[in-house]
Amino acid sequence: MAKRIFDIIFSLTAIIILSPFLLPLVILLKVTGEGEVFYKQQRLGKNGNTFYLVKFATMLKESPNLPGGDITVVNDPRVLPFGHFLRKTKINEVPQLWNILKGDMSFVGPRPFTPRTFALYPKYVQEEIISLKPGLTGIGSIVFRDEESIIANSEKNDFDYYCEDVLPYKGQLEIWYKANNSFYTDLKLLFITLWVILIPNSRAYEKLLRDLPTQPTCY
Repeated sequence: MAKRIFDIIFSLTAIIILSPFLLPLVILLKVTGEGEVFYKQQRLGKNGNTFYLVKFATMLKESPNLPGGDITVVNDPRVLPFGHFLRKTKINEVPQLWNILKGDMSFVGPRPFTPRTFALYPKYVQEEIISLKPGLTGIGSIVFRDEESIIANSEKNDFDYYCEDVLPYKGQLEIWYKANNSFYTDLKLLFITLWVILIPNSRAYEKLLRDLPTQPTCY
C-alpha cells in the first residue's frame, strides 16, 4: 500500500511539473520523423496481465516487424534522428509516468517485457518476473542502461548474444530483486538510477547493492 501511495503521489506530481517542459518536445516529434508523438506497445504486467506501455516515439512504427525485432543495437537504422537523443537521456521513458499513475507499473520493478521476449525465459524465471508489478526502473534497467553498446561489444551476433548472455543475466537480476524486494531497496534503486543518468559510466550499484549475480564475461 505504501508503495502504491508513493507511486500515485510522485507520478502525478512529476506529470504536473514536467508537462510545460515537454510541450516543445511534443511539437518537435510531431513535425519530425513519422509525425508520431507516442509509441504504444503491449507488455506483460503483474500476474501476466497485458497493458500498453507508452513512450515517446523514437523508432519507426513498424520497428517490431522489421529486422532486429525487439532488440535495438547501436546505430540501429530503425531509430529516428531525434530518437537517439531521447533514448540516450531516457527522456523517451517519461510518458510511462501515466502507466504508473494508472497502476500498470510502479516506479521500481522488473522492466515490462513484450510477450515475444518474455517467452524466451525459462518458466521458473517467468514466474518470478510476473509475480511483481513492472517498473519504470529497476536493477535490470540500471545494469543494462546502455544495452545497445553492451550488445555491440560482443563477438557473437546480436540475437545470439542477447538470448545466451543478456537475457539470462537479466532474469537472474530480477530474481535478486524479488529476493531483496523492500521499500528501502526501491529507494536505493531510485537513487542509483538518478546517479547513473548523471554519471553514465558509474558502477556505484556494485557497492550499494549486495550479492548481485555475477556479470556476464562480455560486459
